[in-house]
Amino acid sequence: MSQARQQLAEQLAEAVFQALHDDLNHQERVLLVVSGGSTPVPFFKALAAKPLPWERIDVTLADERWVDEQSSDSNAKLVREHLLQGKAGAATFIPLTCGAATPEEGVDEVARQAESLAWPASVVILGMGGDGHTASLFPDSPELTLALATDELLVAVRTPSQPQPRITFSADRLHQARRHILHITGDDKRAVLAKALNGDDVRQLPIRAFLTCPLAIYWAP
Repeated sequence: MSQARQQLAEQLAEAVFQALHDDLNHQERVLLVVSGGSTPVPFFKALAAKPLPWERIDVTLADERWVDEQSSDSNAKLVREHLLQGKAGAATFIPLTCGAATPEEGVDEVARQAESLAWPASVVILGMGGDGHTASLFPDSPELTLALATDELLVAVRTPSQPQPRITFSADRLHQARRHILHITGDDKRAVLAKALNGDDVRQLPIRAFLTCPLAIYWAP
C-alpha cells in the first residue's frame, strides 16, 4: 500500500476518533457506521488502536451482502478481523444479516436489532464504486427509488451487476448522521466523484444523494 493511502487512513482514524470522543462527552453511547470493501482496512486498523471507551461505542455497516459471516464476501467478517481487535473488541457490533434465507425475509429482524443502536449516528463513513454507488444504492438496482425515498431503516436490494443480494440502510437513515465522510482512493474514483459533483441525477450516480449534505472527502491517489 502506498504511503499516501496509509497517511490517509491515519488522518481519517484521527478525525473519527475526535468525533466519537466529542460526542461521548455529552452522551452515554455513540454509533459509528462503516463501509466494507478493501479501501477501509488500513483505516480500521488505525482506528482500533485509538484510546476510546470502546464499551460505549456501537458499530454497524452501511450495507452488507446477504452471505454467511464466514464468507470472504462478508463485510461483517472484515470489520471483526480488522476493527474489532484488541480494546476495540469491546464495541457492540450489530451485523446486518440473520438466519433468514433472503434479505427480503430477514430485513424486519435485522431492523429490530439495528433500531437499538445509538441513533443518530455520530459518523457515517461511505465508500463509492466506479459506478457511483454508495452503501448498496446501485444505479441499476430496481430498489434504488425505494432506498432513496423511504423512511424505513433498511432495504433489501437486488441488482443485476452484483452476484449476491444485499441489505442497505436507507439514504434517509444515513442522512440523519451528524457527520458524513467519503473515503476513496485512486484516480478512477476521483474522476467518478468529479462527474458526480458536476450533475444532479441521483439515479445515474447515487453518491449524489450525499452531496447535498456536508460531506468530508478523504482521498489519496
